[in-house]
Amino acid sequence: MGALPVFRWRLAPDGYATYRQLRAQGLRPGGQQVAAQLERPRRRRGPLVAYLYRIDLAKPVRPMTPAKRAALAKANAARRVCPQCGTDAGYVIPSRLGVCVPCAFPEPAEFSRST
Repeated sequence: MGALPVFRWRLAPDGYATYRQLRAQGLRPGGQQVAAQLERPRRRRGPLVAYLYRIDLAKPVRPMTPAKRAALAKANAARRVCPQCGTDAGYVIPSRLGVCVPCAFPEPAEFSRST
């Protein structure tokens, strides 16, 4: 097993792309191994590393099937339901709170407005 070629930041040759760049072109790595890496030096820590894949070996992104679309919609809907009060919050519940905002920060009775 040989070592990966390492390129400096923004100096990679044509024909290589990062995962995100492949996705923007409608491609995926398609099982190929990492072909090279980019390194961006930093002052006080180790370098930032980005892995590169060969564009000519990349495959097209698989299309979204109706079953996948339905499963994704169901999963996203579950992220909106508060586990404490059981209501649809209307937004994705933050994972750091674990519950909707009204359940996480209940308003004291003395500060509530009555109309």
